[in-house]
Amino acid sequence: MTLARRAFIAGGAHTAYIGKGNPDFIWKGHKDFGSRENPDIEQTLQAAVDGAIADTGVNPADIDRLYIGNFVGELFVNQGHLGAALVGTNPAFENKPAARLEAACASGGLAMLAGLDAIAAGADLVLVAGVEIQTTASARAGGDFLARASHYRRQRGLDDFTFPALFARRIKAYTEAYGLSGEDLGRFAVKAYANANKNPLAHMRAAKVSLEQASATSDKNPNFLANAELSPYLRITDCSQVSDGASVLILASEAGMKKLGRSLSDSAEIVGTGHAVSSLYVDGDPTELSTVRAATSGAMASAGITVQDLNIAEVHDCFTIAELLTYEALGLAKKGDGAAVLRDGLTTLDGALPVNTGGGLVGFGHPVGATGVKQPLEIFRQMKGLAGDYQVKQPLRWGLTSNMGGDDKTVVSLTIRNVE
Repeated sequence: MTLARRAFIAGGAHTAYIGKGNPDFIWKGHKDFGSRENPDIEQTLQAAVDGAIADTGVNPADIDRLYIGNFVGELFVNQGHLGAALVGTNPAFENKPAARLEAACASGGLAMLAGLDAIAAGADLVLVAGVEIQTTASARAGGDFLARASHYRRQRGLDDFTFPALFARRIKAYTEAYGLSGEDLGRFAVKAYANANKNPLAHMRAAKVSLEQASATSDKNPNFLANAELSPYLRITDCSQVSDGASVLILASEAGMKKLGRSLSDSAEIVGTGHAVSSLYVDGDPTELSTVRAATSGAMASAGITVQDLNIAEVHDCFTIAELLTYEALGLAKKGDGAAVLRDGLTTLDGALPVNTGGGLVGFGHPVGATGVKQPLEIFRQMKGLAGDYQVKQPLRWGLTSNMGGDDKTVVSLTIRNVE
């Protein structure tokens, strides 16, 4: 959809994304276990909001509306009603309109769309947040919580880990249809971890993965599903991380940018959006992401661009196969040839179209409700030269995000233009 009123990303902040495997995460193997605790949802959200205010210089009293993406706060931390929690991060937000949006892993994307609708309706400054705390439960309990993003009655019994099993089913179908090697998927994991190693906020910033490790099953990279049919197709390195974290950005109209005392050249403009939803009750072709294709093609069409115009992208690699299938959904390759896109170097940090420069979901991490806010903020940071060691060197004019909820059920896509 083309925006009715111009909308700009003025800046924002991420917390560190943390969980098991991150040196700052307190768990039973950490030296500070028992004496220090991980940040809770209130502390995590507060840190991201404070960071966004500091980054943009916005007067909190000038914020017109607030939106927050979150999927399963009620289950992981026994807390819903997060619109009111967001208002509680600053006294100046009291009595301002605020709401929580939920669409599984696309919750943050829906919060972005709500923020853009507010700008279109006349708001000048909108705060958009995403947060998730997921490390409070065991892996199996957490897997059950996250399975609510599937059709629970029909799909929960697939495996203790429902979503890994759903995407293992995609790997199996794709392998049988087109051929897919462990090395093909291993390259996606290696890219994700290598980019994350350059990103101080990434969940897996300290973890190294070689192509040999990522390409084969081993004690360090096991097949972990109980479903005997699907288990051979998925390894640990194929999976995104169970992460805690938050991202917050400030959306502004042209008048809002003036209120911030900033020129438009300090911003990135969201030019087009795509929002596609398919039935929760019907499984599509496991070898393609048709809802991703609908949303991303809509976002590009509304901006008047094609995939050839893109210089950077943030896509939803909840599993390595999802990034491969997104390449095909975008039209970077025909069906069956998605692995060649990365093999040829197109989407690496120094390629012509860098994808998931901070590590994506596999490397940067996946606090579910935060991902759809993190993605456009990462595009902004790259466009403005703020990405540090993982900064893309080439000029960036057009970027795209693709935020997927469930197994290709809800997808939000944004096209973003660098304002120079």
